[in-house]
Amino acid sequence: MEWRTEGFRISDVTAELDIQVVYDLLQTTYWAQGRSRERIERSIAASLCFALFNGGGEQIGFLRVVTDRATFAWVCDVVVAGEFRGRGLGKWLVACMLEHPALAETTKYLGTKDAHGLYEQYGFIRREILRREAAPAGS
Repeated sequence: MEWRTEGFRISDVTAELDIQVVYDLLQTTYWAQGRSRERIERSIAASLCFALFNGGGEQIGFLRVVTDRATFAWVCDVVVAGEFRGRGLGKWLVACMLEHPALAETTKYLGTKDAHGLYEQYGFIRREILRREAAPAGS
């Protein structure tokens, strides 16, 4: 799938990911700093991933979801390049992920030390792990 807004694009096509950019972005985070490139590649292969691109086609963000595409989805590795933060692009990444049909009936989980307010805007409930229940069938 693909989403576009104001010169930016999000894609769920794994082949479009720039693994070096993903590696570099994750090295700037508290949760994935030091994760090896090989380990990142393995995690991508086993996940549903979303890449955020600027108008020039450069990848500037990433979101990964570990899921069985039926019952659960663990949202992880949400990151936007520093110079593009504060523009609502992280919110847009989360919103696009939430509307993806492969995740429609899943309960979504995430663990975060920060950004609780961001995720609560999308229906996540603060517990030990933030959770967003699947919509009831037929809704």
